[in-house]
Amino acid sequence: MSEQAEEQGEPEAAEPTSAEPADDLVATQHTITVKRRKLAYTAEAGRIVLRKEVLTDGKFEGHQAKAEVFLTAYTLDGADPTTRPVTFAFNGGPGASSVWLHLGLLGPRRVVSGDVDSPEPPPYRLADNPETLLAHSDLVFIDPVSTGYSRATTGEKPADYHGFTPDIESVGEVIRLWVSRNERWLSPKYLAGESYGTLRAAALAGHLQERCGLYLNGLMLISSVLDMGTIRFHEGNDLAHSLFVPTYAAIAHYHGLHGDRPLDDVLADAEEFASRELPYALAQGARLSPEARTEAVQTLASLTGLDESYVDRVNLRIEHVRFFTELLRDRGLVTGRMDGRFTTWEPDGGREHMSDDPSVSRIIGAYSAAFNHYIRTELGYENDLPYQVLSLDVVRNWSYSDFEGRPVTAVGALSAAMRANPHLKLHVAFGHYDGATPYFAAEHVLAALAIPEELRENIESAYYPAGHMMYVHEPSRVQQSKDLAAFVQSSSNR
Repeated sequence: MSEQAEEQGEPEAAEPTSAEPADDLVATQHTITVKRRKLAYTAEAGRIVLRKEVLTDGKFEGHQAKAEVFLTAYTLDGADPTTRPVTFAFNGGPGASSVWLHLGLLGPRRVVSGDVDSPEPPPYRLADNPETLLAHSDLVFIDPVSTGYSRATTGEKPADYHGFTPDIESVGEVIRLWVSRNERWLSPKYLAGESYGTLRAAALAGHLQERCGLYLNGLMLISSVLDMGTIRFHEGNDLAHSLFVPTYAAIAHYHGLHGDRPLDDVLADAEEFASRELPYALAQGARLSPEARTEAVQTLASLTGLDESYVDRVNLRIEHVRFFTELLRDRGLVTGRMDGRFTTWEPDGGREHMSDDPSVSRIIGAYSAAFNHYIRTELGYENDLPYQVLSLDVVRNWSYSDFEGRPVTAVGALSAAMRANPHLKLHVAFGHYDGATPYFAAEHVLAALAIPEELRENIESAYYPAGHMMYVHEPSRVQQSKDLAAFVQSSSNR
């Protein structure tokens, strides 16, 4: 048995389910060795009940249960809660559970999923994670409603939580409750979000300040997207067509389509073209001269590894799923969207959009198996609901009604939060082969934050030779763990 699984006594069984929902948290004791130092910690897993105030004819009628939200918390035994940092972590989707950051990067246990050249076969494995952020911060992993074991209560509509504002409010309430119940108001506090979770984290920074008076020390934005307009290929929106080009070039380079040129040189050329020539050419439309159009087609084809005839046919506008399907068509392969290093055979060589994203399908089984084993056998929590690693129904039906007629963005909220709290620091992590939230688009958004110049010193960036879940790549996982630890240590103001 690993040190991680050592327990002091058996966890108490959960109370039988009653008509009125109740918290069902289960606590267990564990140890892990980090740099030859043995750390003892408490893990607490289970669902907490969120409640709403009920008013009838303006009269307060009490608090009604509205949702049960699953979380997993790790706290270092014996630490001073006024100086010990705590990090609240979640993934994105929207519709994804927190299992990715939990077992992929931050937690004290991690799944061994393998990588592009060495995929792990089922039934998969768990291992201690000596690089865990727990060595520097307590951790609370949150599964938003309809992900993981989190569900709306009887009589409540799950769809009421599947939208930008209700998601911010419900996750923010979980954070407020945990901070209050665990007496952590004086702790340095962080949010770690991935993908849509970065949009959530940015909006939460403002929400927690305004609604709760809860100020944060830092945000860890992993595979960041703070403005959805930068990654959406809607008609009339040419911005994404330019901002994806450096990522296309990186993926083409990985698959040998740039010869022996260094990646940095390829990216420099792609960024220059995506910043200047391509936006101009797209804006010109039919006004672009034939000579200038031919030059733009040739350059874009050279950078992306696509045929000039294809680039010409799509009118210089390369949609991302089309790119992943087209790039290696002559090899009978498609590349991954989440991680362009991954490839898989495409059964229909004439498809416009690939039938499978190998960078998801190759690893999701490992994460699902590992968590379902871990939660019962090591953390002692039992629930017969299916653990929703990723709910596609939530992804497809997410509501952005708050942004009707305008782009979905948290740039204004984050800018305001940083201006109100000039101590708020940002760590932004980019994967060069991330085709879901491309690094150049995130850089574009960060440059647009409405903050004074001196606050730009609060933003640090880290780049990894991997994709959206860059921690799937073992060297990137180890380096990223060091980078996040250094960020927490430098920004906790202690």
